[in-house]
Amino acid sequence: MHNVGIVVEDLDAAISFFTELGLALEGRMRIEGEWSGRVTGVRDQRVEAAMMRTPDGHSRLELSRFEAPAIASDHRTAPVNSLGYLRVMFTVGDIDDTLARLSKLGATVVDEVVDYEGIYRLCYIRGPEGILIGIAEELGRKS
Repeated sequence: MHNVGIVVEDLDAAISFFTELGLALEGRMRIEGEWSGRVTGVRDQRVEAAMMRTPDGHSRLELSRFEAPAIASDHRTAPVNSLGYLRVMFTVGDIDDTLARLSKLGATVVDEVVDYEGIYRLCYIRGPEGILIGIAEELGRKS
């Protein structure tokens, strides 16, 4: 997998949030022109994008802010049993510390942190703009 894409309204806030989660900003770019509409099917698009890299360097998260055309629909508050792509799960070294840091940026736990059979502590959180992500701490492996 090369990357997962998330469309946001506030690119700077999303970059700050995912940086706090441990991802590194690889770069920011503008995406526009006739070629880009042929890829996405959205003609005359103007997008500012930021590519974030996971700490292991194997995965990326592409954050995009559309300047044009107007946003077509909003799935940010959809419940977890909605059809389609819904969330990305990240492994963290210390879930309590991660939640404390992300809560300062507005993150809230969807329900509660649970222990999954002594293997993981995990939860879903709503991040910037209500984006749903999961975080999981593998038990017995503090980093």
